Amino acid sequence: MFTDYYGLSFNPFDKQNIKERDAFCSRDHKEMLSRLEYLKTVRGIGVFTARPGMGRAYALRCFMNGLNPNQYQTAYISLSTISVTEFYREFCTLLGLEASGNKTGMFRALQERVYYLYREKKQPLVLAIDEAQYLNYNILRDLKMLLNHNYDSLNCFSLVLVGEPYLNHILDKQVHEALRQRITVHYNYEGLSDQEVPDYICHKLELAGGSRSILEGGALSAVHGYSEGNAGKIDNLMTDALTTGAQQEQHCISAEIVMAAANNQALT
Repeated sequence: MFTDYYGLSFNPFDKQNIKERDAFCSRDHKEMLSRLEYLKTVRGIGVFTARPGMGRAYALRCFMNGLNPNQYQTAYISLSTISVTEFYREFCTLLGLEASGNKTGMFRALQERVYYLYREKKQPLVLAIDEAQYLNYNILRDLKMLLNHNYDSLNCFSLVLVGEPYLNHILDKQVHEALRQRITVHYNYEGLSDQEVPDYICHKLELAGGSRSILEGGALSAVHGYSEGNAGKIDNLMTDALTTGAQQEQHCISAEIVMAAANNQALT
């Protein structure tokens, strides 16, 4: 393993090894968290979009795991390619309700539970749906109706829709105008900036006890050019580059090694 060769205690570019408290606070990460903090207070709908690998799901996890369980009830749905009935059953299960009967019965039970959590338990629900671009029209329509309380005068819970940029095009359709008007916060990821790319790499190396000196300046530039500010691409490329460097017994990662790793990535 390259970890021993480069004096790393673990692979810092494996997302499974990075705890929420050690997250790199990029501009996108901070913008999403600040909007989520606002959303949990005012309630309503938040929409967050980014290309795969940009870190939107990671930011969502940081936020959800940071919520006080005594103050908020949380629910997370990632299986969005489902029917309306399957969605209701999943939602009921997450809130501890019996997932049976027809859609109308489950709808009423969900509304009552959401209102109970808000009014009686003082633990408003924060519902996050990942890969929301796959939700069908009927689920999006019903989500809007679930938000209606007291003649649409009260927001009892926060709905977080997270997905790829195509989600924006879906919500822009005329049929979703009512839902779109309920959106309280909206953010589209821009990707790591020119300065953030080397900072991101060095931050991760330092978390594993490594030094930025194992990377030449040209290597950092090569990573930036290949990744286009995409954190997922950087992680995969750096893992490949460090593996290649260790195999070649190179104590410093050069631009040539990064390009060789990029070629490997292109073949996978």
